[in-house]
Amino acid sequence: MSASAGSVPEQNAGVPQILRRSASYHPSVWGDFFLAYDTVDHRRTDRDTEEKAEELKEQVTKMLLAAAHEPRRQLKLINDIQRLGVAYHFEAEIEAALSEFYNIYHEVCGSQDGLFMVALCFRLLRQHGFNVPADVFNKFKDGLGIFNEDLSKDVEGLLSLYEAAHLRVHGEDILEEALAFTTSHLERLKTQLKNELQAKKVIYALETPVWWNMNRVEARRYISVYALEDSHNETLLNFAILDFNLLQKVYQGELVTITRWWRKINFTEKLPFARDRMVECYFWVLGLYFEPQHSLARKILNQIFAFMITLDDIYDVYGTVEELVIFTDAIERWDLSAADQLPEYMRYFYGVLLDTFTEIEEDLKKAGIPLYRVDYAKKVMKQLTRSYHYEAKCFYKGYVPTVEEYMDHALITAALIYFGTSSFVGITGDLVTKQSLDWISNNPLFIKAGSLICRLLDDMVEFEGEKETVDAASAVECYMKQHNASKECAFAEFNKQLVCAWKDINAEFFRPTVVPMPLLTISFNMTRVSYILYQNNDGFTTSETKTKEIMTPVLVHPIPISMPQLV
Repeated sequence: MSASAGSVPEQNAGVPQILRRSASYHPSVWGDFFLAYDTVDHRRTDRDTEEKAEELKEQVTKMLLAAAHEPRRQLKLINDIQRLGVAYHFEAEIEAALSEFYNIYHEVCGSQDGLFMVALCFRLLRQHGFNVPADVFNKFKDGLGIFNEDLSKDVEGLLSLYEAAHLRVHGEDILEEALAFTTSHLERLKTQLKNELQAKKVIYALETPVWWNMNRVEARRYISVYALEDSHNETLLNFAILDFNLLQKVYQGELVTITRWWRKINFTEKLPFARDRMVECYFWVLGLYFEPQHSLARKILNQIFAFMITLDDIYDVYGTVEELVIFTDAIERWDLSAADQLPEYMRYFYGVLLDTFTEIEEDLKKAGIPLYRVDYAKKVMKQLTRSYHYEAKCFYKGYVPTVEEYMDHALITAALIYFGTSSFVGITGDLVTKQSLDWISNNPLFIKAGSLICRLLDDMVEFEGEKETVDAASAVECYMKQHNASKECAFAEFNKQLVCAWKDINAEFFRPTVVPMPLLTISFNMTRVSYILYQNNDGFTTSETKTKEIMTPVLVHPIPISMPQLV
């Protein structure tokens, strides 16, 4: 979240000039693009497509149940269903199948099974919270306790073991060795493989492991890969394509509504210093819950997310020391009378904020959702602004805190507590309880680990970029000063912390989980989106190129039923 090194005086006739930081944020790459979908044709339900998809879904259900007598075939089918993005249609069937696999785990992973199947079984069970042991991989080692080099010729097996190794927890040395072994061979193979499909699968995996990927991004990529597999099932493929396209139409309709709301509140004109990233916000929200039943939750979270981005820019870019004091107090008070002391731009933001939360409460009432959830969203917003204010004070004082001091607030401003708590607000049904809201809003280890990943990835890629910024010190600079260390030392330490954080998250998935698995998955999805957008640069703020390329296949282009191309 970077402001440019320049400062711009505020021009008001007869009023003393205020020196403010300026931002070099590029304008929205989407603008009003999605308003084009607000037509009769796009709003009309494609009943023929829905009926065809329902017919194919019934066939896939039968296939899944019929495969119960062939465990290895069923495992492969479950994997394909999950990676194609349609597993949400078969949750009960998949849960029942994997529960049975858990009971016969060592039998399925017996001596006659190859690396691909053993690693696949291990990964699928771990992903669903079953704490199966990693000792099944010992049979793939030689007499010296090293993974057999003959495995390097088995590309599919290497890929399967590589993906499985990302489900490791603390103390699993064999999976550490597996990750090093597979990564080394896959890095070599990606430039040597003559088979284009296999090469693409290797490149995909090394760039983003399955366990770390967003559902819609993974589904779009895997559909194009699966279509080119000689062994693909035509029924399953066609169902995945139709389902992807039907969901895409849902998202386009939601983006019409969101774009209209964004135009209505007019932040682009009233608060021109702030980032205009409404569609990117929606993409992030979609990363948490893509299923059609979460439409209300997406709408509410998108609005709350928009306020967070603007808040960040008020504290990080535009607000003066004096303004931020009274602004932070106003957020704490959460009362329209608190706006009286605010400058005009803050007053405008504050009024829209309070009005929108009132509208959110009305939406919840209509949906029969308890209003106490909104209190949790307000609580974490107040917490977030306090930490934003701390970071702003550090900047204006030129103070570089210790890493420990920095992290006390930086893990809050990574915004996963804010984002995660707010993500529960609009979920319909009785899945969300006060207990689950207490859990996520009180920063449990699961959220701390995700926040650490988000914060360190962001700080490291920003430090590696052009340092034409005037932000408060990042984790890298704090570490370097505190320990009189080089950038390389700081990065080495933070990479160790990242590895530990992923392991903490994996361990939290073991059953019994603290909150229902669907809520845990939604919370983990925040970390997945962070990884996608921050693995090479701040892909949220700078969304012109790679981020737009990732978003476009998900939100804009439907997949042709004819042979999809690799993306």
